[in-house]
Amino acid sequence: MTEKLRLDVPILLPEVSDAADACVARLTSELRARRGVENVHVTAARDGEPSQLCIHYDADILPLARIRELVTGTGARIAERYGHVLWQLDIRHQRRARTLAGRLRTLPGVLEAEASASGNVRVEFDRSVTTEASLREQLDGMQAGATARAPVDDHAGHRHAEGKHDHGDGEAGHAHEGGILGPNTELIFSLACGALLIGGYVVEKFLAVPAWLPFTAYLGAYFFGGFFTLREAIDNLRLARFEIDTLMLVAAAGAAALGAWAEGALLLFLFSLGHALEHYAMGRAKRAIEALAELAPRTALVRRNGELQDVPIEDLAVGDVVAVKPDARLPADGFLVKGESSVNQAPVTGESIPVDKRPVTDEGEARANFDKLDAVHRVFAGTINGSGAIEIEVTRRSTDTTLAKVVRMVSEAETQKSPTQRFTDQFERFFVPAVLALAVLLLFAGVVIDEPFRDSFYRAMAVLVAASPCALAIATPSAVLSGVARAARGGVLVKGGGPLENLGSLSAIAFDKTGTLTAGKPRITDVVPAAGDTEEELLAVAVAVESLSDHPLAKAIARDGRKRLGERPLPEAGDLDSLTGRGVAARIDGEAVLIGKAEMFGTGGIAPLSEAMQQAIGTLREGGRTTMVVRKGDRDLGAIGLMDTPREAAKEALARLHALGIKRMIMISGDHQKVAEAVARQVGIDEAWGDLMPEDKVEAIKKLRAEAKVAMVGDGVNDAPAMANATVGIAMGAAGSDVALETADVALMADDLANLPFAVGLSRTTRSVILQNVFVSLGVVALLVPATILGLGIGPAVAVHEGSTLLVVFNALRLLAYRDKSV
Repeated sequence: MTEKLRLDVPILLPEVSDAADACVARLTSELRARRGVENVHVTAARDGEPSQLCIHYDADILPLARIRELVTGTGARIAERYGHVLWQLDIRHQRRARTLAGRLRTLPGVLEAEASASGNVRVEFDRSVTTEASLREQLDGMQAGATARAPVDDHAGHRHAEGKHDHGDGEAGHAHEGGILGPNTELIFSLACGALLIGGYVVEKFLAVPAWLPFTAYLGAYFFGGFFTLREAIDNLRLARFEIDTLMLVAAAGAAALGAWAEGALLLFLFSLGHALEHYAMGRAKRAIEALAELAPRTALVRRNGELQDVPIEDLAVGDVVAVKPDARLPADGFLVKGESSVNQAPVTGESIPVDKRPVTDEGEARANFDKLDAVHRVFAGTINGSGAIEIEVTRRSTDTTLAKVVRMVSEAETQKSPTQRFTDQFERFFVPAVLALAVLLLFAGVVIDEPFRDSFYRAMAVLVAASPCALAIATPSAVLSGVARAARGGVLVKGGGPLENLGSLSAIAFDKTGTLTAGKPRITDVVPAAGDTEEELLAVAVAVESLSDHPLAKAIARDGRKRLGERPLPEAGDLDSLTGRGVAARIDGEAVLIGKAEMFGTGGIAPLSEAMQQAIGTLREGGRTTMVVRKGDRDLGAIGLMDTPREAAKEALARLHALGIKRMIMISGDHQKVAEAVARQVGIDEAWGDLMPEDKVEAIKKLRAEAKVAMVGDGVNDAPAMANATVGIAMGAAGSDVALETADVALMADDLANLPFAVGLSRTTRSVILQNVFVSLGVVALLVPATILGLGIGPAVAVHEGSTLLVVFNALRLLAYRDKSV
């Protein structure tokens, strides 16, 4: 006999709320292998509830108590065994990031490691083999003696009790590899190399001095110019990889062997200077992201024991009441309990106009249902207060605020490779060995043409320099980093290069209707009682039942119905049962009550509607009304028509999307087809697909995706399954929803469609920049290789080579200044 058991993922794996977490996959895999377990799958988070693990098991083999014990035990073991950490380092360039990631992957117990040029290093490891402290110690060794600082806040990450499974950066700290002269050591060494090179060249060519003097200057230039390059080359050789650093050293050594010390020093000077400038340029994009973390103030005025105390934001506790002065930044997420003001939410949501805020009427209700609070009461850390003094009650610790989560997710997003970056990485694996083979062949050019080995060797070194894919390695990561940083500044969270590129190549977008294209605040427009019944009786039954539900339509009927009924008493309703996608069932005075779509009646053993009621429903739908039929016992009491107002910004936003090249836009809705078509006409959308159950929406997205790449725009909660099946899932209003932040590929922090054209336009520009960078990188290689074979020297080849690297980086930095031209 097959039974089902559902358990919340965060309970089984504390602090794991993302169903895509690797540990969730391990848990499902282990459980499927157990005798008596027929199937295990994860249900997406929805309606404010966390994602759940659903286990189908044979109760005859595994009793309920045993299966529960088995699942919780397996979850605890996995949580204890596996950990994730996120370190922030000072990484000079993308090749160094790749080298570090490669070395980390070779360490015992490391399951996965990714690093980015912005300094973020993410590691997943097996605690039964290694420890976080051991990994940090070995990373310090890789960083040439740098030390990772201890955490300043015990709550800095999502840590488990007793140091178990870690999904944050609690003890990640920071490590710096700037060198003995600070973060600009490489630039200083490079300039020292250049100075010694110029000095040696001048005294050699224009002054009568002993030969050892210019030789000593060139030797010093080799030391300063090759210091960092040598370290990088050694690390690469340990990984059996030939990167540009190794090739440059070989070329410089070859020049020295031929007696061309000045040319070898010039090579190292240009190469080290290019690295230093690349580090500086990438630092600009990195600082743009770091600036997000600095939006929140460091201290807060907390009302404790009747007095205001200035305390660090790390010491704020849930329930504290914080006073915020006019024009000051808010220190925490929470809701207003005193005062009125307008708040500039642009730093978090990207909204250009300040939002009016007022206190809640019921503080207890606000605490219990913070995620469902109206935006007029909610505030976020890092936003700016207007002219009014206000007091807010803190609902999240400083490390759990919306701003903190955005900063953390942006940091993690940088380590996620885009499709183009994965392609270039694969290309380099084949390209570098091919270049080495070509260089070896050129060493023996003297066999074919009449030239000394010295010239053949020099030509081979020049080709090595010219063909190294230095610019290609940084072409995509620099653009992704800049694009993600610019999006975050505009109130759009993009989770990595993949969604950023995919969003830029879309030609179709599907929208959920309610709460996305419409305001999500339906109101009663029509009450049509059946013959022999009154409007008051119809509304009384509807309000009594719908007051038990939290569905948006139910709330609208309860709210507006009460206003229409005035002081009339309501019957007592109970035994509410939600019929997903259709309606609700309940009981009043012992009689069954059904409220739902007209399609619910006449199926599943439910008696069909009368002809008069069907005609009334048809008339309401022709007018674009969403309809709900009310039946008590075997008697139809009537129908209620509701209308959800289209968003003011919807029509303009959709027009801007058309201008950006989105050729096809589809609205998918659970409403009747005629209602969906009426809303579509109002907002100017191409197609409307109505009468879709939640599972039908998933199939609709699959159908669209089979034809072309498609994005799905919704609230990130009820639409999570459909969004998960789209090429890119886009959630609106994510600043107020933890679930939306977790489930979406792209999160619009503000509940405003106007941010969508900005996100699409930025993604398109980013994709264009990536393609430009790849074209320049490969074009320069294609130009230099034949040029060096035909006689171009190492010096000019290095100059062009490093120039192309800087060109692609500075081209990517243009994205930081992106402006939405469609406005």
